[in-house]
Amino acid sequence: MGNFILLDWIRIYLIAILVYLAYYDLRTFRLPDVITLPLILLGLLFNSLSNQRFISSQDAIIGAILGYSCLWLLNLLYRTVKKQDGIGMGDAKLLAALGAWLGWFALPGILLMASLTGLIGGIIWLQWNKQNHRSAFPFGPFLAIAGIIELLWPQTLQILLLSKLV
Repeated sequence: MGNFILLDWIRIYLIAILVYLAYYDLRTFRLPDVITLPLILLGLLFNSLSNQRFISSQDAIIGAILGYSCLWLLNLLYRTVKKQDGIGMGDAKLLAALGAWLGWFALPGILLMASLTGLIGGIIWLQWNKQNHRSAFPFGPFLAIAGIIELLWPQTLQILLLSKLV
């Protein structure tokens, strides 16, 4: 029972950090390295050293690398085409942290949920602030929400999609 309680406290800690990062990004359009970088390291250490880990250390390492690389490459492609950045590297570090904690296999679902909610939320954000479709809006809150959903209900999106296909 003590192990179950420890994992619950770790989940609460992660949720609190993700909520704070979402709030901070909404207010400043920034995700601070002072939080995202240690979050990556802690996810790697927890999943490598703890007996109560969420995933294997290999999945955590691959998740951190793929999480960062995916958004870094997407931004590189956008920058090549549009000659400006399309996504902040704080978002890439946040996705790397989610990959370090939840594994590489959680990343497609997190990205899909964040993108869908970001599309809807972005339209609302731009309308609320009376801006046009070319204006920036923070993506970190949508990554954080998707990460919380994946943390609390792992693989929910995949299960829902696969159950409809089968």
